[in-house]
Amino acid sequence: MNLARYCLTSAAPDPGKTALEVVGAGGTSLETWSFADLTQAVQAVAGGLSAAGLKQGDRILLRIGHSSDFPLLFFGAIAAGFVPIPTSSQLTEAEAGAILADSGARLVLHDGRTALPVDPGGVLFLGPDAILELKRTAPGRFAETEPDDPAFLIYTSGTSGKPKGVLHAQRAAAARRPMDRGWYGLQAEDRLLHAGAFNWTYTLGAGLMDPWANGATSIVYDGPRDPDIWPGLLAKSRATLFAAVPSLYRRILKYGAVATESFPDLRHGLTAGEALSVGLYRDWRDRTGRELYEALGMSEISTYLSSSPEVPVKQGSPGKPQAGRKVAVLSETGKGGELAAIGETGLLAVHRDEPGLMLGYWNNPDETAAAYRGDWFLTGDRARADQDGYYWYEGRADDLMNAFGYRVAPEEVERVLSADPQVQEVAVTAVPSRDGISLITAFVVPSDPAGFSADRLAAHAASNLAEYKRPKVYRVLDSLPRTASGKVRRAALRQQSGD
Repeated sequence: MNLARYCLTSAAPDPGKTALEVVGAGGTSLETWSFADLTQAVQAVAGGLSAAGLKQGDRILLRIGHSSDFPLLFFGAIAAGFVPIPTSSQLTEAEAGAILADSGARLVLHDGRTALPVDPGGVLFLGPDAILELKRTAPGRFAETEPDDPAFLIYTSGTSGKPKGVLHAQRAAAARRPMDRGWYGLQAEDRLLHAGAFNWTYTLGAGLMDPWANGATSIVYDGPRDPDIWPGLLAKSRATLFAAVPSLYRRILKYGAVATESFPDLRHGLTAGEALSVGLYRDWRDRTGRELYEALGMSEISTYLSSSPEVPVKQGSPGKPQAGRKVAVLSETGKGGELAAIGETGLLAVHRDEPGLMLGYWNNPDETAAAYRGDWFLTGDRARADQDGYYWYEGRADDLMNAFGYRVAPEEVERVLSADPQVQEVAVTAVPSRDGISLITAFVVPSDPAGFSADRLAAHAASNLAEYKRPKVYRVLDSLPRTASGKVRRAALRQQSGD
């Protein structure tokens, strides 16, 4: 099994059918790729990379912005049997360098515009001209990889504050099949518009892998991100499905011209990455006349709970386990696989036999082992199940924050802020704001209160953290609330902000 071959050929669509359409402002078509052209380009990249002296399983760091080169290089690397590492173009030099060092990548592919890690020596850097040559190479063959062979490596925030690699297998794309009916209601005739950038794993999966594996068309937008453009874009692109995070739906309703007659081709919307509030769900349904189906997932498995055309929405719940998924709520006081009672809040878990589950955390067997309780992988979320089989999200079991669909460890942000000499102590947490939005907030005890500058600290954060990790609010305190053992009480900080 080869993941790239599965995504591009398993549905066996008409080779001339459009697989990918990149649209610009106003819905103008910028690029159109047929399944045949896309497959040929991916295999060309595979052939070029195979000639670069890499061995099967070698890692390749992708530092590519929002362009169609990203999926070509991502799927081309997998097609050749290598392991691409997709990264956000927002990462700083230091953040990209930490991933390069941890992953042991032998090759960095970059577009000449994204921040690059310092060359540690022994790593090959290929820029725009070399990428152009890769795409012109004679097409290679899909590598004969096995289902459990590594396919791609993504980095996500760890509870220690150090990003950790999540290694996925070649079987990961086929394991997404329960989402087709359990969330999307996906058909070969669909045109799915995803609001995210190519380099986001939400886009790579829901926006590319799944439509292509079903013979559907993926539409990705490349243009200004003003919220009022989306209604017109949905109409002009003739999108039948739309995938975004809840915060974008909220902004569309606030700033866009939306009515039941808007975007006539759209059947329903899809949302993940953040919790969907009941108020936002009702507003979207009332103003557009269309359903909004939520899914809950994580980098280690993708989505596994959802509502769909076949699973009616129960407002406030992300839905039920998708067909074939083995999901449970474990007792918080148990030691093994003891289940929580119906209605009792416990630890949301996925069985280790789930084929979409990661192979493990990269080079971190101890953390991989610690993520399991018996045969159950602990997602880090707390939840409860009701009599009808719907699950209800009850927050994180750890301190990870959710920043517009990205999970961010407070310790990582604190470590950066603490390096500023004006900071004596700092604690970071996500504080709920209006309409269910949570903002990353830094609580700072200054070294010199009279000379403290939040703007200067924000500039320091901007130089060392991706935009989505940076605090949006800075608050000055005389001291941080702590437990008797000295641990910062983040819940007290959140409560204090709401007073």
